[in-house]
Amino acid sequence: MQKLAPLSLSNKSMKTTLLPVIAISAVFTLSACQQTPDYDYLSGETMGTSYHISYQLPEDADEAAIQASIDKRLQQINDSMSTYQADSTISKFNQLGKDIPITIDADFAHVLDVSRIVYQQSGGAFDPTVMPLVETWGFGSTMTVERLQSPPTALEIAQAKALVDFESIVQKEQSIYKTKDGVELDFSAVAKGYGVDVIADVLRDDYQIRNYMVEIGGEIATSGVNNQQQPWQIAIDAPIEDSTVSERQTISAIRQPIHTDNQMYLATSGNYRNSVIFDGQRYSHTIDPTTGKPIAGGAPSVTVAADSVALADAWATALTAMPYHKALSVAKAQNLAAMFVVLADDAKVDGSDGRVSDEASDDSIDDWQVVQTPAMQALRADKQL
Repeated sequence: MQKLAPLSLSNKSMKTTLLPVIAISAVFTLSACQQTPDYDYLSGETMGTSYHISYQLPEDADEAAIQASIDKRLQQINDSMSTYQADSTISKFNQLGKDIPITIDADFAHVLDVSRIVYQQSGGAFDPTVMPLVETWGFGSTMTVERLQSPPTALEIAQAKALVDFESIVQKEQSIYKTKDGVELDFSAVAKGYGVDVIADVLRDDYQIRNYMVEIGGEIATSGVNNQQQPWQIAIDAPIEDSTVSERQTISAIRQPIHTDNQMYLATSGNYRNSVIFDGQRYSHTIDPTTGKPIAGGAPSVTVAADSVALADAWATALTAMPYHKALSVAKAQNLAAMFVVLADDAKVDGSDGRVSDEASDDSIDDWQVVQTPAMQALRADKQL
């Protein structure tokens, strides 16, 4: 498997704080004597994380050709949007001054469109120009109490916030430019989801593969059935502090429903593995672009199902970048299929009038509670199987 250059998922990424909390599982109900179809499994590294693909092999399939097609598309995405590559389109754009246009490819344009939609609908909670604030707060791969004890001054925050300006990014046909010097783009909080969409397109459109699961760093697309001829089922971890990928507890699951397209697109964002407690308050790496400060009181885990993984990825990031009750309100207002995993005490009040939340379910482990929007309830209520 070709190793691709990472796509800014280090200390220069808004997404660093949003480690995936999805575990992949399948429903196994067929008898042992029943013959199952032949599935292939691919894995590798891309965008600073790993990917996993499980798919039903077509007859006379050229596995090497499928592998090469996937590698080629992932490399194209890196060449377009990796801030680790000095010669990528996004790196060149970030180095330009104001009013200087640069030609962008279709991948770049699509991710920019998705980013702008979620930016507008989230009230700016999702903003791919947030990097100056991340750097000002010094949020790298590890966040320390010492940094919170000596945070940036109000002036430093204001200066960085002045460069967080998605409105200054202008697109005209196949080119973009900025109207303010110093503004930069970073698509790390949406590019993994888009990478999943692209791989799914390769499998479906180039090789007519209908049964597959594609995952990059916790963002997932599924289609058809698994190798037990059952709908794919994705398990959601409880956001237990200090838990690891190998030591996790499942708190809920989302099964692929029966729809006309028979597909599902999911993304999960969480900050519980990268947070610290200072002065009695838990802080995550996640910056709220609208305030310029780290989120306190945000949902430890948010899962979103949408029409594409890129859209789900961006929305999961946006909802994680808001205080929990605001995020729940926005998700319901936008009719998002969203699942929040929060402390049980937080789930009891909806944040507006003190009423007990009617979205709370009984999928809890110890102190954790699953809260879901009506759209997510409807998604999970599929009884057609």
